[in-house]
Amino acid sequence: MNNAYSSLDIINARVPGCTGLQKIEIDSQGKIAQILPISELTNRQVLDVAGDWISLGGVDLQINGALGLAFTDLQAQKDSELLSKICYFLWQQGVDSFVPTLVTTSIENIKRVLATLTDFIESQKSTPQPTAQILGVHLEGPFLNPQKRGAHPAEYLLPLTIDNLKLILGENAAIAKIITLAPELDPQEQTIPYLKKLDITVSLGHSLATAAQAKRAFELGASMVTHAFNAMPSLHHREPGLLGQALVTPGVKCGFIADGQHICPTMIQVLLAASNYEQGLFLVSDALAPLGLPDGVYPWDTRQITVTGGTARLPDNTLSGTTLPLFTGVQNLVKWGICEVESAVSLATSSPREAINIYSGLENAFAHNLIRWHCDRSTKNLTWQRLTDASTFAYRQLVSL
Repeated sequence: MNNAYSSLDIINARVPGCTGLQKIEIDSQGKIAQILPISELTNRQVLDVAGDWISLGGVDLQINGALGLAFTDLQAQKDSELLSKICYFLWQQGVDSFVPTLVTTSIENIKRVLATLTDFIESQKSTPQPTAQILGVHLEGPFLNPQKRGAHPAEYLLPLTIDNLKLILGENAAIAKIITLAPELDPQEQTIPYLKKLDITVSLGHSLATAAQAKRAFELGASMVTHAFNAMPSLHHREPGLLGQALVTPGVKCGFIADGQHICPTMIQVLLAASNYEQGLFLVSDALAPLGLPDGVYPWDTRQITVTGGTARLPDNTLSGTTLPLFTGVQNLVKWGICEVESAVSLATSSPREAINIYSGLENAFAHNLIRWHCDRSTKNLTWQRLTDASTFAYRQLVSL
């Protein structure tokens, strides 16, 4: 652990959720002891951030791969070193932790990857910082509506039953953090209560659910929506559908992608206004295996995807995801004039933590997890740096889009 920022006060900081400038006190162990409004300064070492925002690092709840590795292709022996590199790469991209997402694939693939990641997470406990931590696995399928499967291969879709859930999860149910499913596939209403008993967050997506069906799913325990607007019916004034119901249901969090391709910025404004800004939303990258690699043509299951400008499409032009990191979405929201810095930052840091019920405050966090955000008000160019990695700030200013 890097203790370069132990026993000091970070002053003149703006902190999401706090009014005015704050002083962040860091103890001798490099942990945040308390956050207080600026008052009299102590005789401790001081870091003046001159009104910049301070937050925790990001949490990405939907990321399909990076550095050329799709998580569905993960092999225990062959890819262990690459997975470690991905964790470090994501740390460099500002991500504190993430949930590897498995798109629809064979039962054998899913079971192999669950077992491999279970072992890897155990090994991470002894891995020294800095590196992004894996929180569990997000199964985006195979329990999807065939008519809204998007880029998911139809041949691996399965009926939504408890027996099929048991078949896929096997002995590794504990690693499953999130499961995306189409609730209309289970008219018997058995699977959502079953998953909740396993402490798995149920997210609705790739679905044709009506508002009534979605309301019932939320009553049964579903609490999330996967990539809002995408792979679901659009909002309609007579049938608001899954998304419409989610936006009026307290406690439901909707993930969304702010790359400018998956959702028009105007509709993001509608989404934010309807959900009281970050209260019901969180950002995801939905990044694919070429994250961290240049544009080009890459394998995608038995097909190929073409990545252009960070957007990935199948040969038939079906949108399949992005290769842009999580914080690009934060920067876009500010650049587009949709969000102030505080709201945009919260959507990638505190909101996803709240969506999976993990602590989202700064208190007791290590200083090496802190991100400093600076916004040029004239250009709306938002840049960031980890406090333990200030030497790369000029580089991040260069690559910020």
